[in-house]
Amino acid sequence: MKPLLQNLAEMTTHRDHLRLEVSVLSTLMLQGRIVRVRALELFTLERQTMVRPRSWSQGTEVVSSAHDPSSDPSRTPLAQLPELANCIATRERSAERSEDGCHILWLPVWLGETVHACLEITQERPFKRHQRDIITGVFLVYQNYQNLLDYSERDALTGLLNRKTFDEQFARQQIAAVASALADGAPTGQWLAVVDIDHFKQVNDRFGHLYGDEVLILVANQLRSMFRSEDRVFRFGGEEFVVLLRSMTVEQAHSALERLRQAIQEQPIPQVGQITVSIGFAMAQGAAPVEVLGRADQALYYAKEHGRNQVCHYEALERSGALGKKVEHSEVELF
Repeated sequence: MKPLLQNLAEMTTHRDHLRLEVSVLSTLMLQGRIVRVRALELFTLERQTMVRPRSWSQGTEVVSSAHDPSSDPSRTPLAQLPELANCIATRERSAERSEDGCHILWLPVWLGETVHACLEITQERPFKRHQRDIITGVFLVYQNYQNLLDYSERDALTGLLNRKTFDEQFARQQIAAVASALADGAPTGQWLAVVDIDHFKQVNDRFGHLYGDEVLILVANQLRSMFRSEDRVFRFGGEEFVVLLRSMTVEQAHSALERLRQAIQEQPIPQVGQITVSIGFAMAQGAAPVEVLGRADQALYYAKEHGRNQVCHYEALERSGALGKKVEHSEVELF
Protein backbone atom coordinates (compact mmCIF):
# COMPACT_ATOMS: atom_id res chain seq x y z
CA MET A 1 0.00 0.00 0.00
CA LYS A 2 2.87 2.40 0.78
CA PRO A 3 4.31 2.43 -2.80
CA LEU A 4 0.79 3.03 -4.14
CA LEU A 5 0.27 6.03 -1.85
CA GLN A 6 3.70 7.38 -2.76
CA ASN A 7 2.85 7.12 -6.46
CA LEU A 8 -0.48 8.87 -5.90
CA ALA A 9 1.31 11.69 -4.09
CA GLU A 10 3.83 11.98 -6.92
CA MET A 11 1.04 11.94 -9.51
CA THR A 12 -0.49 15.13 -8.11
CA THR A 13 2.81 17.04 -8.35
CA HIS A 14 2.68 17.12 -12.15
CA ARG A 15 1.51 20.22 -13.99
CA ASP A 16 1.52 18.58 -17.42
CA HIS A 17 -1.14 16.27 -18.89
CA LEU A 18 1.26 13.82 -20.54
CA ARG A 19 3.48 13.47 -17.47
CA LEU A 20 0.39 12.96 -15.35
CA GLU A 21 -0.75 10.27 -17.80
CA VAL A 22 2.59 8.46 -17.59
CA SER A 23 2.46 8.72 -13.80
CA VAL A 24 -1.00 7.15 -13.51
CA LEU A 25 0.01 4.27 -15.78
CA SER A 26 3.09 3.69 -13.60
CA THR A 27 0.85 3.69 -10.53
CA LEU A 28 -1.56 1.15 -12.04
CA MET A 29 1.36 -1.13 -12.92
CA LEU A 30 1.87 -1.66 -9.19
CA GLN A 31 -1.17 -3.93 -9.28
CA GLY A 32 0.65 -7.26 -9.61
CA ARG A 33 -1.80 -9.10 -11.87
CA ILE A 34 -1.89 -6.45 -14.58
CA VAL A 35 -0.29 -7.49 -17.86
CA ARG A 36 -0.54 -4.17 -19.69
CA VAL A 37 -1.83 -0.64 -19.20
CA ARG A 38 -2.44 1.90 -21.95
CA ALA A 39 -3.74 5.45 -22.24
CA LEU A 40 -5.87 5.70 -25.37
CA GLU A 41 -6.49 9.01 -27.11
CA LEU A 42 -9.84 9.62 -28.83
CA PHE A 43 -9.94 12.03 -31.77
CA THR A 44 -11.98 12.75 -34.88
CA LEU A 45 -10.62 12.00 -38.34
CA GLU A 46 -12.80 12.58 -41.39
CA ARG A 47 -15.91 12.68 -39.18
CA GLN A 48 -15.10 9.32 -37.61
CA THR A 49 -14.09 8.81 -33.97
CA MET A 50 -10.71 7.13 -33.81
CA VAL A 51 -8.67 5.59 -31.00
CA ARG A 52 -4.91 5.28 -30.72
CA PRO A 53 -2.51 4.32 -27.91
CA ARG A 54 -0.79 7.50 -26.70
CA SER A 55 1.16 5.96 -23.79
CA TRP A 56 1.59 2.34 -22.72
CA SER A 57 3.54 -0.01 -20.48
CA GLN A 58 6.56 -1.69 -21.96
CA GLY A 59 8.15 -4.05 -19.46
CA THR A 60 8.61 -1.98 -16.31
CA GLU A 61 8.63 1.34 -18.20
CA VAL A 62 5.95 3.60 -19.71
CA VAL A 63 6.57 4.95 -23.21
CA SER A 64 4.65 7.47 -25.32
CA SER A 65 3.92 7.68 -29.04
CA ALA A 66 5.96 10.01 -31.25
CA HIS A 67 3.32 9.99 -34.03
CA ASP A 68 0.67 12.58 -34.83
CA PRO A 69 -2.80 11.16 -34.12
CA SER A 70 -3.94 11.41 -37.75
CA SER A 71 -0.86 9.57 -39.09
CA ASP A 72 -0.39 7.06 -36.29
CA PRO A 73 -0.37 3.56 -37.90
CA SER A 74 -1.83 2.06 -34.71
CA ARG A 75 -5.01 4.16 -34.86
CA THR A 76 -8.31 2.28 -35.21
CA PRO A 77 -11.99 3.29 -35.40
CA LEU A 78 -13.72 3.41 -32.02
CA ALA A 79 -16.38 1.12 -33.54
CA GLN A 80 -13.85 -1.74 -33.39
CA LEU A 81 -14.12 -1.55 -29.59
CA PRO A 82 -17.91 -1.91 -29.27
CA GLU A 83 -17.88 -2.25 -25.46
CA LEU A 84 -16.00 1.04 -25.09
CA ALA A 85 -18.08 2.77 -27.78
CA ASN A 86 -21.30 1.76 -26.02
CA CYS A 87 -19.89 2.81 -22.64
CA ILE A 88 -19.17 6.31 -23.98
CA ALA A 89 -22.51 6.58 -25.81
CA THR A 90 -24.43 5.72 -22.62
CA ARG A 91 -22.07 7.71 -20.35
CA GLU A 92 -21.17 4.67 -18.26
CA ARG A 93 -18.16 4.81 -15.94
CA SER A 94 -16.44 1.71 -17.28
CA ALA A 95 -16.59 -1.13 -19.78
CA GLU A 96 -15.18 -4.67 -19.79
CA ARG A 97 -14.35 -7.48 -22.17
CA SER A 98 -13.41 -11.04 -21.21
CA GLU A 99 -12.31 -13.66 -23.72
CA ASP A 100 -9.71 -16.43 -24.00
CA GLY A 101 -7.97 -15.68 -20.73
CA CYS A 102 -7.73 -11.94 -21.49
CA HIS A 103 -9.69 -9.49 -19.36
CA ILE A 104 -9.80 -5.80 -20.32
CA LEU A 105 -11.15 -2.91 -18.28
CA TRP A 106 -11.73 0.49 -19.91
CA LEU A 107 -12.15 3.70 -17.89
CA PRO A 108 -13.12 6.74 -20.04
CA VAL A 109 -11.68 10.09 -18.94
CA TRP A 110 -14.47 12.66 -19.07
CA LEU A 111 -13.57 16.34 -19.38
CA GLY A 112 -16.87 18.17 -19.26
CA GLU A 113 -19.17 16.55 -21.81
CA THR A 114 -16.43 14.95 -23.88
CA VAL A 115 -14.19 11.90 -23.64
CA HIS A 116 -10.69 12.76 -24.86
CA ALA A 117 -8.90 9.73 -23.45
CA CYS A 118 -9.41 6.35 -21.84
CA LEU A 119 -7.34 4.14 -19.55
CA GLU A 120 -7.15 0.49 -20.60
CA ILE A 121 -6.06 -2.19 -18.13
CA THR A 122 -5.44 -5.77 -19.31
CA GLN A 123 -4.76 -8.88 -17.25
CA GLU A 124 -5.09 -12.65 -17.51
CA ARG A 125 -7.51 -13.16 -14.61
CA PRO A 126 -10.91 -11.54 -13.99
CA PHE A 127 -10.87 -8.31 -12.00
CA LYS A 128 -11.76 -8.94 -8.36
CA ARG A 129 -13.83 -6.43 -6.44
CA HIS A 130 -10.98 -5.29 -4.16
CA GLN A 131 -8.69 -4.78 -7.15
CA ARG A 132 -11.36 -2.86 -9.04
CA ASP A 133 -11.90 -0.62 -6.02
CA ILE A 134 -8.17 0.26 -5.93
CA ILE A 135 -8.02 0.84 -9.70
CA THR A 136 -11.16 3.00 -9.58
CA GLY A 137 -9.77 5.03 -6.67
CA VAL A 138 -6.52 5.72 -8.54
CA PHE A 139 -8.47 6.57 -11.68
CA LEU A 140 -10.76 9.05 -9.88
CA VAL A 141 -7.76 10.90 -8.41
CA TYR A 142 -6.27 11.01 -11.91
CA GLN A 143 -9.48 12.21 -13.59
CA ASN A 144 -10.15 14.89 -10.97
CA TYR A 145 -6.60 16.19 -11.28
CA GLN A 146 -6.86 16.14 -15.08
CA ASN A 147 -9.97 18.29 -14.77
CA LEU A 148 -8.19 20.74 -12.47
CA LEU A 149 -5.27 21.01 -14.89
CA ASP A 150 -7.62 21.45 -17.82
CA TYR A 151 -9.59 24.16 -16.00
CA SER A 152 -6.41 26.13 -15.24
CA GLU A 153 -5.27 25.90 -18.87
CA ARG A 154 -8.52 26.95 -20.55
CA ASP A 155 -10.01 30.32 -21.38
CA ALA A 156 -13.21 30.59 -19.34
CA LEU A 157 -15.34 32.03 -22.17
CA THR A 158 -14.31 29.99 -25.21
CA GLY A 159 -12.82 26.82 -23.71
CA LEU A 160 -9.68 27.22 -25.83
CA LEU A 161 -6.18 26.98 -24.39
CA ASN A 162 -5.17 30.20 -22.65
CA ARG A 163 -2.11 32.43 -23.02
CA LYS A 164 -0.14 30.97 -20.12
CA THR A 165 -0.04 27.51 -21.76
CA PHE A 166 1.47 28.82 -25.01
CA ASP A 167 5.23 28.56 -24.31
CA GLU A 168 4.95 24.97 -23.09
CA GLN A 169 2.75 23.91 -26.01
CA PHE A 170 5.10 25.66 -28.45
CA ALA A 171 8.10 23.74 -27.08
CA ARG A 172 6.18 20.46 -27.14
CA GLN A 173 5.16 21.01 -30.76
CA GLN A 174 8.80 21.52 -31.72
CA ILE A 175 9.89 18.33 -29.95
CA ALA A 176 7.04 16.36 -31.53
CA ALA A 177 7.92 17.74 -34.96
CA VAL A 178 11.51 16.54 -34.65
CA ALA A 179 10.39 13.12 -33.41
CA SER A 180 7.86 12.82 -36.25
CA ALA A 181 10.47 13.82 -38.84
CA LEU A 182 12.90 11.21 -37.51
CA ALA A 183 10.20 8.54 -37.51
CA ASP A 184 8.76 9.34 -40.94
CA GLY A 185 11.87 10.69 -42.65
CA ALA A 186 9.92 13.55 -44.22
CA PRO A 187 10.23 16.83 -42.28
CA THR A 188 7.51 19.39 -42.91
CA GLY A 189 6.91 22.90 -41.67
CA GLN A 190 5.50 24.12 -38.38
CA TRP A 191 3.54 27.38 -38.47
CA LEU A 192 2.14 29.96 -36.09
CA ALA A 193 -0.88 32.05 -37.09
CA VAL A 194 -2.42 35.05 -35.34
CA VAL A 195 -6.15 35.49 -36.01
CA ASP A 196 -7.79 38.83 -35.21
CA ILE A 197 -11.48 39.73 -35.57
CA ASP A 198 -11.90 42.81 -37.75
CA HIS A 199 -13.65 45.84 -36.19
CA PHE A 200 -14.47 43.89 -33.03
CA LYS A 201 -14.68 47.05 -30.93
CA GLN A 202 -17.54 48.23 -33.15
CA VAL A 203 -19.45 45.02 -32.34
CA ASN A 204 -19.10 45.67 -28.60
CA ASP A 205 -19.95 49.38 -28.95
CA ARG A 206 -22.96 48.85 -31.18
CA PHE A 207 -24.50 45.63 -29.83
CA GLY A 208 -23.06 45.27 -26.33
CA HIS A 209 -20.61 42.87 -24.71
CA LEU A 210 -23.05 39.94 -24.63
CA TYR A 211 -23.12 39.91 -28.43
CA GLY A 212 -19.37 40.47 -28.43
CA ASP A 213 -18.96 37.34 -26.30
CA GLU A 214 -21.23 35.43 -28.69
CA VAL A 215 -18.99 36.45 -31.60
CA LEU A 216 -15.91 35.25 -29.71
CA ILE A 217 -17.54 31.89 -28.96
CA LEU A 218 -18.61 31.39 -32.59
CA VAL A 219 -15.11 32.19 -33.86
CA ALA A 220 -13.62 29.84 -31.24
CA ASN A 221 -15.97 27.07 -32.40
CA GLN A 222 -14.88 27.59 -36.00
CA LEU A 223 -11.23 27.44 -34.96
CA ARG A 224 -11.84 24.27 -32.96
CA SER A 225 -13.63 22.54 -35.85
CA MET A 226 -11.31 23.62 -38.67
CA PHE A 227 -8.04 22.21 -37.37
CA ARG A 228 -6.70 18.76 -36.54
CA SER A 229 -6.25 17.19 -33.12
CA GLU A 230 -2.47 17.66 -33.28
CA ASP A 231 -2.81 21.42 -33.91
CA ARG A 232 -3.22 23.81 -30.98
CA VAL A 233 -5.60 26.78 -30.74
CA PHE A 234 -5.32 29.52 -28.09
CA ARG A 235 -7.24 32.61 -27.10
CA PHE A 236 -4.65 35.23 -26.26
CA GLY A 237 -7.16 37.75 -24.98
CA GLY A 238 -9.63 40.23 -26.45
CA GLU A 239 -10.35 39.35 -30.07
CA GLU A 240 -6.97 37.72 -30.77
CA PHE A 241 -6.43 33.98 -31.27
CA VAL A 242 -3.27 32.00 -32.02
CA VAL A 243 -2.99 28.70 -33.90
CA LEU A 244 0.01 26.32 -33.94
CA LEU A 245 -0.05 24.16 -37.06
CA ARG A 246 2.03 20.99 -37.28
CA SER A 247 3.46 19.01 -40.19
CA MET A 248 2.28 21.16 -43.09
CA THR A 249 3.82 22.73 -46.15
CA VAL A 250 3.43 26.49 -46.51
CA GLU A 251 0.78 25.90 -49.19
CA GLN A 252 -1.21 23.62 -46.89
CA ALA A 253 -0.97 26.09 -44.01
CA HIS A 254 -2.11 28.98 -46.20
CA SER A 255 -4.99 26.88 -47.58
CA ALA A 256 -6.13 25.82 -44.08
CA LEU A 257 -6.08 29.42 -42.82
CA GLU A 258 -7.88 30.63 -45.94
CA ARG A 259 -10.63 28.05 -45.35
CA LEU A 260 -10.99 29.38 -41.81
CA ARG A 261 -11.19 32.99 -43.03
CA GLN A 262 -13.84 32.11 -45.59
CA ALA A 263 -15.89 29.99 -43.16
CA ILE A 264 -16.06 32.86 -40.66
CA GLN A 265 -16.98 35.35 -43.39
CA GLU A 266 -19.82 33.12 -44.59
CA GLN A 267 -21.28 32.40 -41.15
CA PRO A 268 -24.23 34.70 -40.35
CA ILE A 269 -24.42 35.88 -36.73
CA PRO A 270 -27.82 36.85 -35.26
CA GLN A 271 -28.20 40.63 -34.86
CA VAL A 272 -24.56 41.28 -35.72
CA GLY A 273 -24.69 39.95 -39.29
CA GLN A 274 -21.34 39.21 -40.94
CA ILE A 275 -17.88 39.41 -39.42
CA THR A 276 -14.43 38.89 -40.91
CA VAL A 277 -10.97 38.07 -39.61
CA SER A 278 -7.46 39.06 -40.61
CA ILE A 279 -4.72 36.43 -40.30
CA GLY A 280 -0.94 36.64 -40.27
CA PHE A 281 1.25 33.55 -40.08
CA ALA A 282 4.95 32.73 -39.93
CA MET A 283 7.30 29.74 -39.79
CA ALA A 284 7.55 28.43 -36.22
CA GLN A 285 10.96 26.73 -36.43
CA GLY A 286 14.35 28.10 -35.55
CA ALA A 287 13.30 30.96 -33.29
CA ALA A 288 12.00 31.68 -29.80
CA PRO A 289 8.22 31.87 -29.31
CA VAL A 290 8.27 35.66 -28.85
CA GLU A 291 10.16 36.09 -32.15
CA VAL A 292 7.73 33.89 -34.08
CA LEU A 293 4.78 35.73 -32.54
CA GLY A 294 6.34 39.03 -33.55
CA ARG A 295 6.69 37.91 -37.17
CA ALA A 296 3.13 36.62 -37.36
CA ASP A 297 1.95 39.90 -35.81
CA GLN A 298 3.77 41.88 -38.50
CA ALA A 299 2.00 39.84 -41.17
CA LEU A 300 -1.30 40.44 -39.35
CA TYR A 301 -0.73 44.21 -39.20
CA TYR A 302 0.06 44.20 -42.90
CA ALA A 303 -3.23 42.39 -43.58
CA LYS A 304 -5.17 44.92 -41.50
CA GLU A 305 -3.48 47.90 -43.13
CA HIS A 306 -4.17 46.59 -46.61
CA GLY A 307 -7.88 45.89 -46.53
CA ARG A 308 -8.42 43.33 -43.73
CA ASN A 309 -10.25 39.99 -44.29
CA GLN A 310 -7.17 38.26 -45.74
CA VAL A 311 -4.35 35.84 -44.92
CA CYS A 312 -0.75 37.12 -45.09
CA HIS A 313 2.46 35.09 -44.84
CA TYR A 314 5.39 36.82 -43.11
CA GLU A 315 8.21 35.14 -45.04
CA ALA A 316 6.52 35.86 -48.39
CA LEU A 317 5.99 39.51 -47.44
CA GLU A 318 9.61 39.78 -46.33
CA ARG A 319 10.93 38.27 -49.58
CA SER A 320 8.82 40.65 -51.63
CA GLY A 321 10.02 43.68 -49.68
CA ALA A 322 6.45 44.55 -48.71
CA LEU A 323 7.40 44.95 -45.04
CA GLY A 324 10.03 47.56 -45.82
CA LYS A 325 13.68 47.48 -44.90
CA LYS A 326 14.90 46.50 -41.48
CA VAL A 327 16.80 49.27 -39.72
CA GLU A 328 19.28 47.97 -37.19
CA HIS A 329 19.79 50.19 -34.14
CA SER A 330 22.10 48.81 -31.46
CA GLU A 331 20.50 45.49 -30.40
CA VAL A 332 16.98 46.35 -31.55
CA GLU A 333 15.69 45.72 -35.05
CA LEU A 334 13.07 48.23 -36.15
CA PHE A 335 10.64 47.82 -39.07
